[in-house]
Amino acid sequence: MPSPSPTLLAARVGDTVCVKISGRANFASSVDFKRLVHESREHGAQRFIVDLAACPIMDSTFLGVLASLGTKLSADDSPPEHRPIELLNPSPKVADLIDNLGVLDLFRVVRGSSPENLCFAAVESACASKLEMSRNCLEAHQMLMELHPENVAKFKDVAKFFAEDIAKQEQTTQ
Repeated sequence: MPSPSPTLLAARVGDTVCVKISGRANFASSVDFKRLVHESREHGAQRFIVDLAACPIMDSTFLGVLASLGTKLSADDSPPEHRPIELLNPSPKVADLIDNLGVLDLFRVVRGSSPENLCFAAVESACASKLEMSRNCLEAHQMLMELHPENVAKFKDVAKFFAEDIAKQEQTTQ
């Protein structure tokens, strides 16, 4: 039985957005997370705290989206304390996954209490099309391979699958 999509809750204070992820962060929720970050940036957000205390695992697409955002939002020479994406309380398993993909240095990892007094609101689902989901999955895996060459062996077949899937979907829509 497939696991349900996680709950994404967001709250904004000044130029900081806090996102709580409850449940398994997966390919479906990665589209909504990416949209939230981009829209928040358009409205002046500079910093993102991703509360992972209730997120037991992430799939490779969500990890790739997270890594892509970490790359795009960080200055090349910024020290960890100035990284715009902070991962709050990732489980050891999630931290190991991020580290094993060679992208942990894109984030500031923090242990501490979760923000309690913020006014969180549910992040609405964009109801992405199959084509948009496939493109998102391809981009996420390409980013993981680009950022860490050792990931090529892990994800080249996945990337090939999504590239072929996108080509098929585009042919049927023409």
